[in-house]
Amino acid sequence: MIIFSCSKSSVTLLSVLCLAWLSFPVNESFADEAETSKPDFKKWEASIQKFESQDKQMPQPAGANLFVGSSSIRKWELGQSFPKFKTINRGFGGSEIADSIHFADRIILKYQPAIILLYAGDNDISRGKSAKIVTADFQKFASVVRKKLPATRIAFIAIKPSTKRWNLAGEIRVANKAIAAICAADEKMDYVDIFNPMLGKDGKPMPELFLKDGLHLNEQGYKIWAKAIQPLLK
Repeated sequence: MIIFSCSKSSVTLLSVLCLAWLSFPVNESFADEAETSKPDFKKWEASIQKFESQDKQMPQPAGANLFVGSSSIRKWELGQSFPKFKTINRGFGGSEIADSIHFADRIILKYQPAIILLYAGDNDISRGKSAKIVTADFQKFASVVRKKLPATRIAFIAIKPSTKRWNLAGEIRVANKAIAAICAADEKMDYVDIFNPMLGKDGKPMPELFLKDGLHLNEQGYKIWAKAIQPLLK
């Protein structure tokens, strides 16, 4: 388990090298490249409305630990992994970082969480987005959160390795390294490395951590994630 926490006084050599390549705020060339993709946000409307309906029936308290992102979040039984913590699950399967940005007002910001744990980027890269676009989108996500919730911590859960998408590992590593550097340079951000703990002795994803589809996690896989994330929860 490795957690890059911005509260550390030193920045790793990796962070320095990555920051030489990528600076904060958003690099305009990355933003231009990201804008070439036109996401269809309407397809998520039913999922977002379902969250809003749940909120009306049972309002969520401020200061919780909010998990948002794609199906790896949606499928996670957070209450079982973190029984002593107040958690909110706002994962919607198949989503990308841009989707969480678009719906931030409706499924993130209004809860005023103590920490936001984002898992996204997996689907982005699978659909052809480069590591640069994923990194730029993460920066946009952080900017949106900071404007409304300057005191809230932001944690990026590393894009996982999987047996189904192992052919994309190179691009995933590049995105993870760049985002880790951004988090290491910011006192209110954390990078949670679940990538390396999911690799076996052969350097490849451990099949026993996944469901039959080779993409989504089983109970063993989520135990690795929970161990890495729990120290950050409020």
